[in-house]
Amino acid sequence: MIVMPAVRHAAAGTAALLLALPVPAASAAAVAEPTPPARHFVDPARLDRSGTQVQPLRGAPELPSVSALSWVVADASTGEVLAARNAHKRLPPASTLKTLFALTALPHHDPGERHTVTGAELSGMGEGSSLVGVKEGYTYKVSDLWNGVFLSSGNDAVRVLAAMNGGWESTARQMQEKARSLGARDTRVVSPDGYDAPGQVSSAYDLAVFGRAGVRDPRFTRYCSTPYADFPAGSWSYGIANTNRLLTGADGVARYPGLIGVKNGYTSGAGHTLIAAARRGPRTLVVSVMNPQGGGGRAVYEEARELLDWGFDASGRVQPVGSLGPRQDRPKPRGTAQPQPRVEARSQVRARVQAGPEAGSATATAARPGSAARPADAAGPGAGPGPGPGAAPGAAAGEAARQRARDTRDDARPSGTAAGLPLALVGSALGAALSLWLWRRFGARGN
Repeated sequence: MIVMPAVRHAAAGTAALLLALPVPAASAAAVAEPTPPARHFVDPARLDRSGTQVQPLRGAPELPSVSALSWVVADASTGEVLAARNAHKRLPPASTLKTLFALTALPHHDPGERHTVTGAELSGMGEGSSLVGVKEGYTYKVSDLWNGVFLSSGNDAVRVLAAMNGGWESTARQMQEKARSLGARDTRVVSPDGYDAPGQVSSAYDLAVFGRAGVRDPRFTRYCSTPYADFPAGSWSYGIANTNRLLTGADGVARYPGLIGVKNGYTSGAGHTLIAAARRGPRTLVVSVMNPQGGGGRAVYEEARELLDWGFDASGRVQPVGSLGPRQDRPKPRGTAQPQPRVEARSQVRARVQAGPEAGSATATAARPGSAARPADAAGPGAGPGPGPGAAPGAAAGEAARQRARDTRDDARPSGTAAGLPLALVGSALGAALSLWLWRRFGARGN
């Protein structure tokens, strides 16, 4: 008959067609993935070293010579530390610690909330504390008190807000927890207002962390960047000015272009300290400067200015030497293996089902991806999708048989386009062969 030669020709044509077609990918793993962009490896221990840390590239500007015992220059957006000196050296922070106080207490009260001050709330302030002029019996809006904290560095305003936040000692504990959550592990909080106290320390690294977190909060940024405000005093008010000279341009210190603000501080034990952030174009930098050793009261501002200028000029021309992010957020070395989710093979499922109830519910639970293993006696009725402890043996056997039948059907079922394509081609070829045979037979009779 003509059918068999036609089928043979169709099969040969089908084979040629299959060879010409592109072979479907066997799995997603075989598909070439795009190469991810290279990430800089940052040695997390580098900032633990003493001295100046910087990795300049070709064309990088020279670091300025500053007298501060400790300082940090970092990108506020990425958290990358561009350069630092004695970043983790623990020193008294003075009023720069008020940034941590604000990060802790700001979210707890609405700015428009009003509070009447009691005498107890103003007790306990250290001698020589900076004050904004909060008075017992006066009623203030929360926003007024925060202006007193940021602009006048008022320890009296801190005392009242801390009392509203659960008390002085409770606020100190909350601040300690907040510092840990931000990855600031050099800070020890004793007095929330930053007043010198035994054991109270921070570091340039931690202060930069607080400054970066602050400028990412719109309310914090609004307060710390305010140069002047009116502070209420009963039926009248008086003006207060921000003591950050880089923001106001006071006392012979020129204003810094694009300065956002943040916080300055001074005590006899800490010397002058400063956290400053500035924006230039798309970049925002944060610097922290602790205890300059020369130049008087202006030195902390001028040294911060030089470090900000250097940081903007060094854009793209230095490798980062660290990160302000929590350790789990810091870049990992390239090639670090990532944990993969456990996926149970179908053969393992089949073997487990065939093993029956004797395999134990703890084993079955541990085998399921994303489930925590539990002892068999910890799983109560309804704890899993299978029969409960009270189910009859026959029900368990029936369930196992049904599961084996489902697995057999799953194994026999072709999956994906790759499985269906050859069968479709063979069917088309056989149809074409049959049409050719019918045409030759009946067409020949007609002729």
